[in-house]
Amino acid sequence: MNQRTTSQPRVLLTIEQAAHQLSLSRATMFRLIKTGDIASVRIGRARRIAAEAIEDYVHRLSAEQRAA
Repeated sequence: MNQRTTSQPRVLLTIEQAAHQLSLSRATMFRLIKTGDIASVRIGRARRIAAEAIEDYVHRLSAEQRAA
């Protein structure tokens, strides 16, 4: 069995994968990265977003809306 076909979740996502997870456009995802709302890392020429960074962003949004 191929290691990639196991059910382990991805640790790093592409911009498109992260945008899809949040139901956002690619452009919106780039804007969130540029403003620092979502952390990302560069690996060579590729930019990746940690799955944990997406979870952190969602938790922050929820907390902000509860506080408002």
